[in-house]
Amino acid sequence: MALTKEQIEDKIEIVGEYKAVQVRTATVVKEDGVELSRSFHRHIVQPTDDITGESTEVQAICNAVHTQAIKDAYQAMLDAQTEE
Repeated sequence: MALTKEQIEDKIEIVGEYKAVQVRTATVVKEDGVELSRSFHRHIVQPTDDITGESTEVQAICNAVHTQAIKDAYQAMLDAQTEE
């Protein structure tokens, strides 16, 4: 009877005007290869976030969609909110 636990990034979505990258990670617990449970965790990567801790797949997506124009627009939006 061997229990295993693995984490899989099973969904990556790009949403919104500033191309936020939503990452869903599934934690799967198995016993002898049979899935016993699955739970999910989500996090969002914004254009100005540090992506060094992300998987290579998420980093590649962020590098593709978080262009300098998107980063500048996102930062301008944040600055405008701070001024209010």
